[in-house]
Amino acid sequence: MAKRLFQGVIHQMKDCVDKVFGVVDSDLQIIACSDLERIGEQLTVTTAIDQELVSAGGYSFKSIPSSMGVEYFVFVEGDDVVSGKYAEILAVSFSNIKNYYDEKYDKSNFVKNIILDNILAGDIYLKARELHFNNDVSRTVILIRSIGSNDVSVYNALQNLFPDKTKDFIININESDIALVKETAKDIEPEDIEKLAKSISDTLLGEFYVQSVIGIGTTVSNLKDLARSFKEAQTALEVGKVFDTQRSIIPYDNLGIARLIYQLPTTLCETFLREVFKRGSIESLDSETLSTIQTFFENNFNVSETSNKLFIHRNTLVYRLEKIKKITGLDLREFDDAIIFKIALMVNQYLKNNPTKF
Repeated sequence: MAKRLFQGVIHQMKDCVDKVFGVVDSDLQIIACSDLERIGEQLTVTTAIDQELVSAGGYSFKSIPSSMGVEYFVFVEGDDVVSGKYAEILAVSFSNIKNYYDEKYDKSNFVKNIILDNILAGDIYLKARELHFNNDVSRTVILIRSIGSNDVSVYNALQNLFPDKTKDFIININESDIALVKETAKDIEPEDIEKLAKSISDTLLGEFYVQSVIGIGTTVSNLKDLARSFKEAQTALEVGKVFDTQRSIIPYDNLGIARLIYQLPTTLCETFLREVFKRGSIESLDSETLSTIQTFFENNFNVSETSNKLFIHRNTLVYRLEKIKKITGLDLREFDDAIIFKIALMVNQYLKNNPTKF
């Protein structure tokens, strides 16, 4: 596409420049030229070509910067001052035209505008037709958050893992977050997407020593719902940060009750805690007691299994449960009380991590 773009501009300019000029790629192969017969020719120079104006091998070279970095160079026949000025002027023109074209027609930029809600829903399908963008496929947004690193190598690694830029889109969101908009089969299972996310996490850690946490939105079947999938992936990361700090792969569909609690106003949560702990606050429970409660929940309220897990006598566990009942008024051996206590613990954890929300 860039070749046709450059050649179209050269065709309009060739009568204004009395020298042979054109564009070469990073290997110095001519991809567009005022002399059509020279397209495909390989230029040979002994001087390194960088972003500055360079005269070498009887030509003047100047880089064409763009939003994608430097991929192309203008060349003008001649190494005199006039040829250098031509090269600089042409480089500015080509750069502006290419950036405008990339912004208008780049599919990755289009997808970024969709997930960030920067495009009206009614304009999405018009733009999709203009870009010949396939709408009849399923896609999933996977949000990768690097922990303690904003190295550009993460973005490059993801580009290498998903090289098909017509199907999969790698999008920088901010210093730590990169979104992968992945085309998926219509009948793909959630477990398969989780396996893919795990392989991404393992690759980043194993090859680049970058720890990451990954949120997975739901799979959607049309373009306008990509924004929802992206927001779900963001929510998964935020909920995981509060309630499940040990997991590195967090699907939105598996958040359970944590998602509900995360969406509650803090005032309502505070009221709930006051109602549950009428006799004594949750802060009155020491760390040993809280650890006992957590282990009791993990072992499905089974006294024998919990006591074995804690390496304590069964009667000791019963004593601790009675102590909890005396302090809070809740008997964890009763299912309803146990559920209320479990939710209360999660609400308390939520309040500690989100004190300013709502």
